[in-house]
Amino acid sequence: MYLGIDLGTSSVKTLLIDADQATVGSASASVDLSRPHPGWSEQDPADWIAATEQALDELKAKHASALAAVKGIGLSGHMHGATLLDASDQVLRPCIMWNDTRSHAEAAKLDADPRFRAITGNIVFPGFTAPKLAWVKNNEPAIFARVAKVLLPKDYLRLWLTGAHMSEMSDSAGTSWLDVAERRWSADLLAATDLSERQMPELVEGTEPAGALRAELAARWGLKPAIPVAGGAGDNAASACGMGTVKPGQAFASLGTSGVLFAANGAYLPNPESAVHTFCHALPNTWHQMGVILSATDSLNWLVGITGKGAGDLTAELGDKLRAPTGVTFLPYLSGERTPHNDAVIRGSFTGLGHETGTAALTQAVLEGVAFAFRDSLEALSAAGTELSRVTAIGGGSRSRYWLKAMATALGLPVDVPADGDFGAAFGAARLGLIAAEKADPFAICSAPATEETVEPDAALAQAYADAYRRYRALYPAIRGVS
Repeated sequence: MYLGIDLGTSSVKTLLIDADQATVGSASASVDLSRPHPGWSEQDPADWIAATEQALDELKAKHASALAAVKGIGLSGHMHGATLLDASDQVLRPCIMWNDTRSHAEAAKLDADPRFRAITGNIVFPGFTAPKLAWVKNNEPAIFARVAKVLLPKDYLRLWLTGAHMSEMSDSAGTSWLDVAERRWSADLLAATDLSERQMPELVEGTEPAGALRAELAARWGLKPAIPVAGGAGDNAASACGMGTVKPGQAFASLGTSGVLFAANGAYLPNPESAVHTFCHALPNTWHQMGVILSATDSLNWLVGITGKGAGDLTAELGDKLRAPTGVTFLPYLSGERTPHNDAVIRGSFTGLGHETGTAALTQAVLEGVAFAFRDSLEALSAAGTELSRVTAIGGGSRSRYWLKAMATALGLPVDVPADGDFGAAFGAARLGLIAAEKADPFAICSAPATEETVEPDAALAQAYADAYRRYRALYPAIRGVS
């Protein structure tokens, strides 16, 4: 048996798989997010541990014998979070999360230093870790002075599980401190934020062991002590391992809280001007590119909060047949946007509203707006040298066939829907735990699931969608000018 632990933005999920990679059982527990000020997003790392304990307690209650047979553990987690520890490994402040944009001024200053793009292959986005530390130095200097270690969220869980300060390449590539081509910390970039390598965790590949389970935790859940804990991956790279998106030409579109258009690469292909992320993959000697949308299903969740209707009820109003755009356009920039704008200040909007505009039209515009944001990422990937012929849909939003039809038509690409199964980040983490424990071939283990169906673009609406996308593209500079 092999255990995957995925620290998500809203929950911790644990997943057990057997040697044939069949799912044996899973459990999850929720985690709260705090937004104390506009643009801020924080979590208490103690809540991550509490949620993991709760999920493992449930897993033991349901699958004690399977849990006792675990030979390897893999970790996944949301990226970019700044978890700051003192010399005694005590947390100094709440973790500043991936969708926190308070450090936009610090990010712009670091990005103006040409070394950052040259060494990391990426723009310094406000959501990345390095500008958050610059913000802490500028605004909470007493805390900054006590920082002994900076850990990414899943690696704080690793510290609790193993006692080791370790990380891996895919997650660390999102800090703005990693030399992404050479897969190592950059002393120059760390020094630019008044930090050093001694404050960073040791690096391994995601498929390699990175610590061993502490005996007291093993005893609590009936596990063997010293089980290897794999390096693991950031959530998107872990999802890619779960989906088998590990070879050039393979891609997925994740309709989760945020949206990701992820393409695997066999070489390092940076193009920061496109606002595409170029990161290390979780497998050795592989990289990936991705366009990132900050509010994907979060946009629909926002509409749920406004209307008081459930997400399923809102999308059900649209029926099964794809509709032509109505002229109402939604920009999904509720927390700013990364690809292609790198704009922490921009906010979302509806345009084209009339007396006749009802809830269904608003829902349709939200789904289309997110689909057009994915189209922006597709165009940015193309500018970065990656051409896609199809994508596989994952994430909670992929349960809406209407949304998938809108995605396929907006992208002009077939969208594959995997057969029933859990192929997300927790599954990818479990696969990495298997590889680390058994020294297995990563490419043999990280195979793609069977395709249940393919959603084709609606040719009859291709021109209407193209016209709507042009309107969408024209709105950003217009709205930006008055934001």
